[in-house]
This record gives sequence, C-alpha cells and structure tokens, in this order.
Amino acid sequence: MKALLQRVSGARVEVDGEIVGSIDQGLLVLVGVEPQDTQASADKLLHKLLNYRVFSDAEGKMNLSVGAVGGGLLLVSQFTLAADTSSGLRPSFSSAAPPEQGEVLFDYLLQQARLKHPQVASGRFGANMQVHLVNDGPVTFLLQV
Repeated sequence: MKALLQRVSGARVEVDGEIVGSIDQGLLVLVGVEPQDTQASADKLLHKLLNYRVFSDAEGKMNLSVGAVGGGLLLVSQFTLAADTSSGLRPSFSSAAPPEQGEVLFDYLLQQARLKHPQVASGRFGANMQVHLVNDGPVTFLLQV
C-alpha cells in the first residue's frame, strides 16, 4: 500500500457538491492499493498513520502523532498512487489493484481506523471526488508498506 500523508489544518471531500467527509487539524491521507496488498498491509499502514510523528511539540520539533494532538484522519482512496510512471509520458495503471480488491482493502483500512481513532472521515471509493485542503507546513510524506 502507498499513502500520501499530508498534515492539514483542515480538509474536506466533496462528491457531486455534497461534503462526504471533513476534518479540522489532522491528516489527509490519499491511499493507493496494489495487487500484493493484504489486510496485514493495511494494518501496518494504519499503525504508521496513527503513530507517525509529524505534528510539532512545544519546541517546534515534529514529535507528536495525530492522536497526541487530537487531530482527525481523512482517508481518501486514490488508485493513481499505484501508477507505473517509469517510462513514457502516460501513466500505466496495471500496477494498481483491481477495483474490487482495492475497495475491500480500503474499506478494511477505514473500519480499522474507526475502531482505533476517534475522528475518522473518508471520501467515497470510486467516486469523482473534489479534495480541498489547507496543507499545514506544507508537510507531506509518501509512505509505503
């Protein structure tokens, strides 16, 4: 699994003009699923997301996790993260998981996140989404598990 983690002061996802998920301070995470990914991959990614220290402490150092600052977690499926961009001028999506597998693993990740973190929102799998965010920093990391 790949995840593009962004520290935000606020973010929301809209589908057809309707807000389907939003958070204030926290992490916006774009999630890409690859064919070899499993529930164990999702568990490992979630552990990393909830414990990754990207928020500033009193000294201004990145020492605090999303839970430590009481932040939200906004998960958004994004199969384009799994694209093969190694050659040519057009991405290939053959390295992305099939939609059925991607949806099952994304839903699993979302369910587990809701069990382990009090503020979890999401986009809508497979929908044409508009993602609005205020990137805080900016602070952005690509995580791969």
